[in-house]
Order: sequence, then structure tokens, then C-alpha cells
Amino acid sequence: MKKALFVAGALVALPSMGHAQEFAPLPGFYIGAGAGAVWYLSSTTSVGGSFSSTTGFLADVVAGYDFVGPRVELEVGFGFIPFTANLAGTAARSNFSGDAHQLHVMGKVLYDFIPASTITPYIGAGAGVAFVDGNTFLQNTVFAYEGILGVGYNIDSQWRVALEGRYVGTTTANVVINGVNVGVNNSNIVAMVYGQYKFAPPVSAPPPAPAPATPPSFMVFFDWDRSDLSEASLNVVRQAAGAYKSKGSARIRATGHTDTSGPEAYNMALSLRRANAVKNALVREGVPAAAIAVIGRGEQGLLVQTADGVREPQNRRVEIVIE
Repeated sequence: MKKALFVAGALVALPSMGHAQEFAPLPGFYIGAGAGAVWYLSSTTSVGGSFSSTTGFLADVVAGYDFVGPRVELEVGFGFIPFTANLAGTAARSNFSGDAHQLHVMGKVLYDFIPASTITPYIGAGAGVAFVDGNTFLQNTVFAYEGILGVGYNIDSQWRVALEGRYVGTTTANVVINGVNVGVNNSNIVAMVYGQYKFAPPVSAPPPAPAPATPPSFMVFFDWDRSDLSEASLNVVRQAAGAYKSKGSARIRATGHTDTSGPEAYNMALSLRRANAVKNALVREGVPAAAIAVIGRGEQGLLVQTADGVREPQNRRVEIVIE
């Protein structure tokens, strides 16, 4: 009796499927490998008689892409079976036994029925080319095809092990015996244990951290050796006072600076006078004096770098920062 239905019993082992744990499947490329037993389906030959076999062996490697549900694969497999030839007619005088080898390359389409479950049954089919022994090793080039029934156990979103049953066949392979061309039907049943690793998808770079918020700031400039405010400077102070009021609750830091002309000690005092002049103007615009911190830095913190003794207008300033 043919062994075509032997896989059914092995694949009925799904009683716990309803309790399978769910996980998040990932699309992506994967690789896999399998190994297992092969049974040749005994058949007649083109000259009568038959070929029969005991258990053989098959191993393969695959590369594929999982769309989460549908999958596509490229498979390369190699196997052998021990056989016995019981021929009729002229060829019968050369009845013999030995090992028959097959190398095949097939494209496959598969479908996972429950891809988000730990236990995942699947089906598939493949077609391609096979090289089968004739009078010499892998002499015959024939069309190859297969049907697949399997059940996978998803260890996680990347690793899977599976028990897989296949029907693997080719078009007729030929061997010449005593001058007689003998065509042999090549149909096999395969049971395999299979492992698969799916590559993790590329990790997107995290978005750049937002730039730290810069507190509102204003700049008030002064004439040389002066600490009084011009009308233009007063307009800037009014803008700063409005910004303070719009925040509801804030602190103001007024920092005075000078250029590099004049002695350092004098410039330190001048920078402080300038900062206090700005503070007084802010108070007149309705900013509480307690909310304003006054700092004098003299020649330190130049806006425009200069040599000593240079009267640089951009350095004669008070910076108003609202925090």
C-alpha cells in the first residue's frame, strides 16, 4: 500500500491550538533548514516491472520573505533513497539495487493560517528543476514539483520550528539498461523537521531630541561711556516688559556689558549702572522689581571679540533674558 497519507497522522497534533499564545509577527526576510525521511512511492516502469525503496534521507536550505500570512521561498534540497529494480523484458536481466540521488531547486509559495499564534498550520506548493540519477550521478534534468502541509511552532517573532510533510515529484527520469531506455516515475513522500530564523526589521533611528527652548531675550545698546537709555532702547525695554507680562510668572535677568576701552574696574561699575538703568525702566513699565536680577560683567562676555582699548558699539549693551 502506498504511504501517501502517512503525514496526516503526524500533523493532527494540534489540540492545543485554541490555547496558543498570541504575539506580534514581523514581516521580513528569513532563512531556514530542514532534514528528514523520504519514502519512494513504488511504481511500474516504462518496460514493466517496478522500482521500490526503503527509507531515504533529504536535507534542504531555504531563503524567503514572510509577508505575515503569505510567504515566498527559494529551496535547494539534496537527498537519496535506497532502491531495488525489479524489471521485465530484456532489462530484467539487469535487475539491481543501489542509491538514487536527487538535487532540486524550487520556488515556493506558502500560507500561514494563524501567523500571530504560537502554533501555526500552513500549506504550500513549489515548482522548479531537479537533477536525478540516471546511468551517471544526477544525469537527468527534469521538472520538479511539490505540495506541502506543515505546522509551525513560533518560539518568538524571529524563531520557528516546524514539522512538515511534502509530496515531491518529478517528470519521468530515464536510465538505459542493456540498450533499453527505462523510464521511471519519481514520486516521493517526505517528513521533515524544519527550523527558521527571521531577520529583525531595521530599527529606525530615534527622532532627534527637540532643541532646548531658548528663553525670550532682548538687547539694549548704549553710547560710549553712557548708561542712560535712548528712545530706541526704551522701546526694547517695553517689548521685554510685554513679554514678561504675557508669561504670567517669570524671572528677568538683566546683564550689563562694556567694550574694552577704559580700565577694567571702571567698566565693571559701568556695566552694573547700565543693568540697573534697564531694571528701573522695566519697573516703570510694570515689572516687579523683585522679579529682576541685575548682573554686571564689565568687559567679560564680549559680543564682538576685540583687542583691548577698542570702542566696539556691539559690546556696550545689556542683555534682558526672561526665564
